[in-house]
Amino acid sequence: MALTIPTKLRSALIIGLTAVLLAQALQSTKLLDQWEYSTWSWREKLLARPSPYTQDIKIILLDQTSLDWGASVNGLSWPWPREAYAPIIRFLQRGGAKIIAFDVLYTEASVYGVEDDQVFADAIADNKVVLPVFLGEQAKQRSNWPDTVARSSVKIQGLEQWQKLTNLSAVNKTHATFPIDRLAKAANILSHIDELPDSDGVFRRASLFRVFDQQIIPSVGLAALMLSKQDRALSYDGMLQYQGKSLPTDNQGQVILKFRGDSGTHQAFSAAAIIQSELHLQAGETSVIDPAQFKDKYVFFGFSAPGLKDLRATPVSGDYPGVEVHATVLDNLLAGDAIKPFPVWLAFCIALVLASSASYLLIHSKRMLGLVLAFALFAPLPLLIGFAAYCRNYDWPVLFVETAVILALVNSVILKYVTEGRKKRVIQTMFQHYLSRDYIEILKKDPSQLRLGGETRELTIFFSDIQGFTTISEKLTPEQLVHFLNIYLTDMTDIITDEGGTLDKYEGDAIIAFTNAPLTQEDHAIRMCRSVLKCQRKLAERREEFFQQTGAWIYNRIGIHSGNVVVGNFGSKTRFNYTMLGDAANLAARLEGANKFFGTYTMISEATKQQTRDEFLWRETGTIRVVGRNTPVTVYELLGFKGEALSLAIQTFNQGLALYKQGELAAAASVFETLPDDPVAKVYLERCLDTNDVACSDWDGVWVLNEK
Repeated sequence: MALTIPTKLRSALIIGLTAVLLAQALQSTKLLDQWEYSTWSWREKLLARPSPYTQDIKIILLDQTSLDWGASVNGLSWPWPREAYAPIIRFLQRGGAKIIAFDVLYTEASVYGVEDDQVFADAIADNKVVLPVFLGEQAKQRSNWPDTVARSSVKIQGLEQWQKLTNLSAVNKTHATFPIDRLAKAANILSHIDELPDSDGVFRRASLFRVFDQQIIPSVGLAALMLSKQDRALSYDGMLQYQGKSLPTDNQGQVILKFRGDSGTHQAFSAAAIIQSELHLQAGETSVIDPAQFKDKYVFFGFSAPGLKDLRATPVSGDYPGVEVHATVLDNLLAGDAIKPFPVWLAFCIALVLASSASYLLIHSKRMLGLVLAFALFAPLPLLIGFAAYCRNYDWPVLFVETAVILALVNSVILKYVTEGRKKRVIQTMFQHYLSRDYIEILKKDPSQLRLGGETRELTIFFSDIQGFTTISEKLTPEQLVHFLNIYLTDMTDIITDEGGTLDKYEGDAIIAFTNAPLTQEDHAIRMCRSVLKCQRKLAERREEFFQQTGAWIYNRIGIHSGNVVVGNFGSKTRFNYTMLGDAANLAARLEGANKFFGTYTMISEATKQQTRDEFLWRETGTIRVVGRNTPVTVYELLGFKGEALSLAIQTFNQGLALYKQGELAAAASVFETLPDDPVAKVYLERCLDTNDVACSDWDGVWVLNEK
């Protein structure tokens, strides 16, 4: 029995909730992470756009061109002497750069001597410079803050409370290696470059701070922001705050980065070009690069040469210089659009609504279109929401919600299959052999039509019978008879149902069928007449084969009439048939039998012929009065399809029939005599020659048939 609407709603809600819980369980096992990362990369690549602050951030790269220049022009091997970096700082100082942040570790003294370190330290001391600390877990590193370096001035109010509420253990580092004292003292602020990729090796997040020896070490990007704002105080009150703005970190102190585009989105310069420009300016010459381009800009220095191994995989590029990741952190902090984690409870609720809605739509639909629509509408929806959420700076969990929706749809298909699908399969099995495919589909969509009752409707009704079947059956064994009938009935029935007809029943070799029910067919008469011609021609193709099987030439007689009958389900409440009752059905049966009188094999009533719109070739057989019916009916023999050739013999017969109708029997007889091979002409000839039958003023030419 089909599900009621309240039952469907309840089922959809249960399926939706189950699907969400299963999706949540899968998410907790990290099984969905790889696919989630893929969808995140799609979002980043398609929606990455520069911010208003992107142009305020510049990058200087020690690229392969710089290494080649240093080696070929200056004879510099790697590592370069540190005094080579001094011209870069002086050039940026000349241009009025706001902040200079280095993504380079200077944890060992220069191999070129103390003087080399001092030149670099002097340049640093004259500017606002960020230098990194190397954090790790190696025993050879320091486990406490060096006494020679000023302790960190960065503070986070409420950090202890944060650590109690969440698992902030990842931010705590037990060992560190600092820049050499000379450089560490010269730097304005120390930062960390300790970033870790996700499980797939792609960098999507950045840790805004680390804790070493109870000291806060900010990331390079955050350190650059603090140095420019001259404010190193943060606070935590459920979310990390800086200068009244929230920094959307997770419970590990990480921020999800909103990349601005592929590598190079932040304008980058070659270190060699910067050094040459400074040297030209010091010599009073024109520089290759105008230092004014760096006026009030945040400048990051790092490596991009492949041999220096600081290229990272990011959602927007597989070879992304590490220094650009730090620049992206600052860009996000300046723009205030770093990605915020989507509230877990809200994602759960939305997933429940989507999964339940998808389930209800699928369960409630009665057609395959509903199933397709449910999948087409709801399957891509989580991803589309993910794109929309990205534009609003939210990390929407696409795979969690997608999994919940898909599970809900699949479970709904199973439920529909088990309940309504089982009913449809029963209907298909019960009725496929004698109802039209269209009617079976109607019943499958609306099983309530399987009830007793009927309606008055005009049908075109088909009756057929095999000529001499009793004699044929007596000569065959039961097995031979069944084999023959199965082939014959299959051929005839397939033709009728292919034309949209409905099989009423078989009565031995007889076939009873009709068109225009249960589906309305404006061309029901044409459909049935096509069936008649196809049946006769199919039988002609099989006649030789059937002769080999039965030892008899097989012909069938068909009667067709169009008229009003009552059609519907008739029988008992436990067993019934879709059939018809009425005088029109009786007449169709009489026409089938009337073929014996005229020697024809198809007899069509005038009521049927009038609805065929000249689609076929006919000849009038005559006007007859059948047993049990007083009103005469004009009948026709169906000869072929429109456009096929009409034989000369048929034209001759029509001439004789016209004379017969006028009562000119002698003249008609002379015409019929010329058609010795036409069984209908032979019947007319015999009547014309009957001396008891003479023309008179009330001649009507009606044939009275006293046998069925």
